Amino acid sequence: MITVFSKPSCVQCAATGRALTSRGLQEGSDWEYRDLTLQENASALEWVMEDLGYMQAPIVVVDDETHWSGFRPDCIAKLG
Repeated sequence: MITVFSKPSCVQCAATGRALTSRGLQEGSDWEYRDLTLQENASALEWVMEDLGYMQAPIVVVDDETHWSGFRPDCIAKLG
């Protein structure tokens, strides 16, 4: 499960979601993703800032070792 931590009205967040979907990484696929809005989840916001050290959305978390911040088509292309 890929988790995208996003914020409302974020152009890079929307582009990341579109790129994941265009790669076939939506619900029901082997590599599905879910979107969590940081404004609605204080503990998630604290975790991505404190534990992962990110200050910019979107934050994409694939697993404990694979994660990044921002719209990264190069990283998305490596998934699936």
